[in-house]
Amino acid sequence: MEFVMEPFMWLGIVALFLVIEAVTVGLTTIWFAGGALVAAVASGLGASQAVQWILFFAVSVILLIFTRPLAVRYMNRGVERTNVNRLIGEKAVVIQKISNLDQTGQVKVGDVEWMARTESDEMKIPEKAVVVIKEVQGVKLIVEEVKEG
Repeated sequence: MEFVMEPFMWLGIVALFLVIEAVTVGLTTIWFAGGALVAAVASGLGASQAVQWILFFAVSVILLIFTRPLAVRYMNRGVERTNVNRLIGEKAVVIQKISNLDQTGQVKVGDVEWMARTESDEMKIPEKAVVVIKEVQGVKLIVEEVKEG
């Protein structure tokens, strides 16, 4: 009787992980549902309890490592960045020389002027240079000069 119940136990675990995934929608437990599904199939084929657990963990880890990055990229493809996050990767024009040590620097993005700094204190960027925005720290843009060619 135990042989017949084991696949249903694993299928119950699959259902539990799928419900948790549906509630969280964060790609947190879907990988374990895949592992439990493989363990259910192994159980139905008569595999021992140890083999079922090994398959469960191995398949879950493999799915997590190899498919999660693809799934995250696919899920975030149509997400439009909002507010200041949309500025990252955009180009801007320097309207005041950027020097971290002198605490100077402004860039213009579209019609808006922003305070700007570089990632390194040694780096200085002259006026009218084109920069790319790397990150936003509070009200400052961290920029890097775009090299010609």
